[in-house]
This record gives sequence, C-alpha cells and structure tokens, in this order.
Amino acid sequence: MAKRAKKKPAKAPAKKQSKRAKPKAKPESDGGWRIFAPFRRARKWIVRGALGVLALILAVVFLFGFVAPPTTPYIVSEARRLGGIDRSWIAFEDVASVMPRSVVAAEDANFCSHWGFDMEAIREALEAGGQRGASTISQQVVKNVFLWQGRSWPRKAMEASLTPLVEALWSKQRILEVYLNVAEFDEGVFGVEAAAHHYFKTHPSKLTARQASLLAAVLPNPKGRSASNPSSWLSRRANSIADGAATIRADGRAECFEG
Repeated sequence: MAKRAKKKPAKAPAKKQSKRAKPKAKPESDGGWRIFAPFRRARKWIVRGALGVLALILAVVFLFGFVAPPTTPYIVSEARRLGGIDRSWIAFEDVASVMPRSVVAAEDANFCSHWGFDMEAIREALEAGGQRGASTISQQVVKNVFLWQGRSWPRKAMEASLTPLVEALWSKQRILEVYLNVAEFDEGVFGVEAAAHHYFKTHPSKLTARQASLLAAVLPNPKGRSASNPSSWLSRRANSIADGAATIRADGRAECFEG
C-alpha cells in the first residue's frame, strides 16, 4: 500500500504589528524661544496692569458720581505752595439757582445739549487760530478733578478719554455741582462756598444775580480778576453773563440741571 503523505500543520497567521507614531525629533536647542520668554511674561503683566488701572479709573469716576472728591491734584499743589487753601463742599441745592446758570452762560452755553465736547465751539476755536478756548464744563471738571494743569498732549488725550465716561456716569447736575466745588475763584480760594464768603461775606444760597455773574466772570483768570473790585471790563462782562443766564433759563437750556 502506498504511504499517505503527512500534512504539514497550518501556520498561524502573523499578527499585525500596530504602527506607533514615531516621536518627532526634538530640536537640538530651544534657546531661541527662551530669549522671548521674558518679553511674553512682561507683556502679560503690562496687559494686566493696564486693565487694573482702567478698572480703578472706572471705579473712582463712578464713586465720585455720589461721593464728594476730597481734593484735587491742583488744590493739593496750591495748598503746598500757599501753606493752605480755603474750600468747603456745598450741595447743589444749597446754592442760589442763578449761580449755576451764570457759570453755564459764561463757560459753556451749550452744556445741556452736548455729550462732553462742544463741536461748534471747537470749530470756532480752530477758525480763530486757537486764540479762544473750547473746553466745556465737563472737560474742565475732568481736568480739575482727575488730571493736572497745563497744556500737553498726554493730558489732552486723557481728558478726551475721561470726559465721555464722566458724561455717561454722572448727571449734568452732578457735573455742575462738582465744578462749583473745585473751581478756583481767587488765589487759594476754591469752590463757590468759599468764594461767596471771600468776596461778598454771604452764603452761596443768598447770592444775587449780580454777584453770581461777577463770580462767573473771574473763572477764566481767577488770580488776575476780582469779583469784589471789578474793572470796568469785568463789570461789563458780568452784565453780559447775567443776560446770558436769564436767556438760557428762558429758552430751556438750563433744564438739564435745574430739572
């Protein structure tokens, strides 16, 4: 009988080897990137610092919408130079209504209709070659309360940034109230309460139209003008301011702060 050929056992199928991603070769040196690490950290802290400053400014502006500013950079400077100043805070409702009207008529007749900047006054100032001022009462409050005196582009830029914020967070009456309490009326005399006693020996609630217009007339140059001893020019200027105060009351331009 023929011998049967023996069957060879079947080979088990070969297992497929899983393909693993080969790790990428690391660069020999990352020293180039390390050079920029301090700059990245510095940028992060600068951004955080800037955000912190903005938050602080926002908080202070909001706070002063309800709380009387204790002082201002200029008042501090004058107090050091003179050895003291005369100033007492007084509420808006305790001031004769003719006083804020006189200030608006003298400094910013369109106070109730603008949002911090009087574009018409700015155009007129530019046409006059910059010989006349165009700052609104809102801008003056920002400069007096938060910034420093003097003409410089950095101060102007900060003033332009803060003025809309003050207009947004404060009422028009509040802006006027702060202005009347921080404005300089004579050397070392700040605020309408001190000015009324200094010039006329009276309380701000008892100011007459003539006295209010004289006080408003000295505001552009408080160290060079006197409300109690006005020059003929200043007296005429006060008459014009008194007429303007009556006009803005009649035509409704005082409604935003008299309510």
